Amino acid sequence: MKIDQAAYEKVIASLHDGLYFVDRDRTIVYWNRAAERISGFTAKEVIGKSCGDSILTHIDSEGCNLCETGCPLAKTITDGLPREAEIYMHHKDGHRIPVSVRVITLTDENGNVTGGIELFTDISNQAANELRVKELEKLALLDNLTQLANRNYIERKILGRFEEKKRLQVPFGILFIDIDHFKQFNDRYGHAIGDEVLKYVANTFIANSRPFDLYGRWGGEEFIGVIRNINRADLETLGNRLRTLIAGSYIMQANQRLSVTISIGATLVAENDTMDGIIKRADTLLYASKAGGRDCLTMG
Repeated sequence: MKIDQAAYEKVIASLHDGLYFVDRDRTIVYWNRAAERISGFTAKEVIGKSCGDSILTHIDSEGCNLCETGCPLAKTITDGLPREAEIYMHHKDGHRIPVSVRVITLTDENGNVTGGIELFTDISNQAANELRVKELEKLALLDNLTQLANRNYIERKILGRFEEKKRLQVPFGILFIDIDHFKQFNDRYGHAIGDEVLKYVANTFIANSRPFDLYGRWGGEEFIGVIRNINRADLETLGNRLRTLIAGSYIMQANQRLSVTISIGATLVAENDTMDGIIKRADTLLYASKAGGRDCLTMG
């Protein structure tokens, strides 16, 4: 059976996974509808531009810019070997989303490498988060700006985790998070831009959360993560990963990249803890991070 060109194009365009083609200079020449949905960038916005030109700017879990060093697509174009990796893609709205990428070469009829093909899958917990948003909207427990849980719901969740700890001995941790120098940022760029930053910070939490964890807006530029069934080392690793991803996120304004950093206080539930006690301890640890130079995590 022979499949014509139009049929191929229809199949590619309707893929659930994002797909794009680049030439040998990594200039984007094709961008499917799923790529638009996952990244937020339309085909019109990216075709003809380099994939690292303030568009996807992939980073790894350590915050290293893969467009400068270690780009799987560039390596495959060079050596012809297919590759797979899990990386963090820049969304048009500013936040970072985890994606699984698979890369192969693009060749002509003679087998000469003319570019590369990248297929990427959104591996964030998006479906579960959309359901969570609908549930919180019904209960008036949603922060309208960030689409995170509000303070009332955070407190309910922490009390629920205490009950679970009492009955089943399931541990949990708290991440108390604050955006560094946010007042100065608002004073310089205005509250509308500040709101965009709050949203991309929140979306980074949403895109990189586990189904059974909760992130909420405590107030202003403060956030709290309630992290279920975790030990000290993993809580510290998780917090530092979020911190790195936020530092590597940005929004574009007048051809300028605007970004922020966060400071974190992290703590595990202790015997005879109370909700007020664990929040106060996490808050104290947060201020230790502030005093320590910001853009860091203090564990205690």
